[in-house]
Amino acid sequence: MDRIFVNDLLIRGVIGISEREREQPQDILVNIVIYTDIHKAGETDNVDDSVNYRTVAKKVLAHVEKVQRYTVEALATDIADLVLGEPHVEKVQVRVEKPGAVRFSKSVGVEIERSKP
Repeated sequence: MDRIFVNDLLIRGVIGISEREREQPQDILVNIVIYTDIHKAGETDNVDDSVNYRTVAKKVLAHVEKVQRYTVEALATDIADLVLGEPHVEKVQVRVEKPGAVRFSKSVGVEIERSKP
């Protein structure tokens, strides 16, 4: 299976369980790997035969900026569902990180993998 990726999409959004975390948007780092068959797009040179990573990135950006989740687990699930709703997507890996959330750590987060039924 072929992969399309969006690396290190930095988004500002409200996420966290403490009052301090919910007071203002913070940095959220999102990485997405989209599993699809790009064979046809490679032959036709037509983005409609593939997954448009720009469209996916814009949808994820808009969602993360709007939704106010308590957990990175919920946000990762939202993003996976959003990506799986795109045409031609078979499977997705989503990694959501909160840089600086834990003292002495570069970032913390989760990585999930979901497939279409």
